[in-house]
Amino acid sequence: MIKKEEMDNTTIKIDATQADLSDPLRAYRDRFELPEGVIYLDGNSLGALPKSVRQRVAKTIAEEWGEQLIRSWNTADWVHLPQRVGEKIARLIGAGERTVVAADSTSINLFKVLSAALDLNQERRKIVSERDNFPTDLYIAEGVAKQIGKGHGLVLADTPKDIPDMLDEDVAVLMLTHVNYRNGYRHDMAALTRAAHDKGILVIWDLAHTAGAMPIDLTGTQADFAIGCGYKYLNGGPGAPAFLYVNPRHQGGFRQPLSGWFGHRAPFDFDSVYSPSSSIEQYLCGTPPVLAMVAMDEAMSLWDDVDMEAVRAKSIGLCDFFIQEVGEFAEQFGLELVTPRNSGQRGSQVSYSCDNGYAIMQALIARGVIGDFRAPDIIRFGMTPLYLSFAEVAQAAAILKEIVATRAWDQPEYQVRGAVT
Repeated sequence: MIKKEEMDNTTIKIDATQADLSDPLRAYRDRFELPEGVIYLDGNSLGALPKSVRQRVAKTIAEEWGEQLIRSWNTADWVHLPQRVGEKIARLIGAGERTVVAADSTSINLFKVLSAALDLNQERRKIVSERDNFPTDLYIAEGVAKQIGKGHGLVLADTPKDIPDMLDEDVAVLMLTHVNYRNGYRHDMAALTRAAHDKGILVIWDLAHTAGAMPIDLTGTQADFAIGCGYKYLNGGPGAPAFLYVNPRHQGGFRQPLSGWFGHRAPFDFDSVYSPSSSIEQYLCGTPPVLAMVAMDEAMSLWDDVDMEAVRAKSIGLCDFFIQEVGEFAEQFGLELVTPRNSGQRGSQVSYSCDNGYAIMQALIARGVIGDFRAPDIIRFGMTPLYLSFAEVAQAAAILKEIVATRAWDQPEYQVRGAVT
């Protein structure tokens, strides 16, 4: 059910100055390193650097690695970083104790939990997802299905509304990203999980564009598995460790295929035969990357006193405000809103389709407004409530208007695409 405050509020005029003055999260901005002259609207792709992370990583290098050397696996408890970071993430995603670990990448973690889910539902053959899911999820699903080689296959919905009718008795797993990476559409996690379970289908949720952007309740929705990355709204740094969630009812019920030594019940016994842990640790694999994990651990500490309901409320306000401001000129210059106006159906981003989207985004970046482009024609703006102000959103909209009105994007230097676009 959509909350009263989660509806189409884009017709309500928002005053940026007043909104910033009354913002209960405004103090968090000072905890981030934000370059002068930059309006950062790409935190849904790479979060900003928390100031304390720089200090913590430097201390780890100089003291724990530099002085304590290998002893820090014990003295600094490096060995339990995946569990510690996992517990901090669990609070933000509505998960219980010992149900989340930080490890590996989103793709690798999806391989683990999808393999587990298919093994738990061996009599069924289909994986249902949607065509507009993030490609790595689809690639991993294709690979897992081929590896099993027993008639398993990936079936894709063309639109979200098609999904419920596709949930039949031959579906083993429903695999969805909670918030769509292109348009920001947000699935109803509770309703779809319930519909799948009613048909005996296990559910995997990708929380890449959810964790740190809004409160969710994996325990309450009875999700089976979830994965997510650490470098977007969680601000863990480029390529930060990802995370995975396993419902307690499935822990110990399957031997996940990446049987590395950190998933052993007693890794430092150095047994020659693999004996998996019966708890969430089974979903670990190799030695954790300590420096990346330390950065993630410190970034997660920033969330200790954050009210996720306040985060969501500000996210809604920032998105509504941007839609309101851009709406004054969007039609005139061919910008089509593809993000739902209804806040109950979107995440924490606003996306527009348009001709020359890549060039427009490069022109914005040159003016200090950093968003991103997603092929073939999407310009995307991430709203990160901990460090973004309403005044910045107003300024970004004004600069966008100037660029499209003057065709400032129509320059040769804005047409050449880099390796990452």
